[in-house]
Order: sequence, then structure tokens, then C-alpha cells
Amino acid sequence: MNNPALIAIAAALCLLSCVAAALSMGLATGKAVEAIARQPEASGKITTALLIGLGLTESAAIYGFVSALILVFTKM
Repeated sequence: MNNPALIAIAAALCLLSCVAAALSMGLATGKAVEAIARQPEASGKITTALLIGLGLTESAAIYGFVSALILVFTKM
């Protein structure tokens, strides 16, 4: 079952996690900037929570990207 069209669709579905991660990272960063603008004294705690969240989100995007690469290069 080496249908290139199905493999391309599967890889595109894997890459949806990258798109979702990019959108959520932008949203989280914007909200963190707003929070720091409202409470500058809490910037350390906000930045720490933001960086932990961005790291977890980025790892999900990397897993999706690696899955797509594995699909493309091992099945075609």
C-alpha cells in the first residue's frame, strides 16, 4: 500500500500540529505581553510559565514534523 496520494494526505495531517502550535504560541505570547503590561511586578512568574508552555507546545510541533518526515521518506 504505497499510494503516494494517501501518504501525502497523512503527512499533511501530521503537519496540522505544526500549524496549531504556531497559532497557539502566538496567542500565548500575546496574552503574556498583555499580562506583563497590566502587572509588571509579576513579569518573572509570567515569563517562566510562558516559557514552559512554549516548550511543551514546540515539542508537539516537532513530533508532528518528524512524523511527517518519517511518512514521506520511508514510504515513498
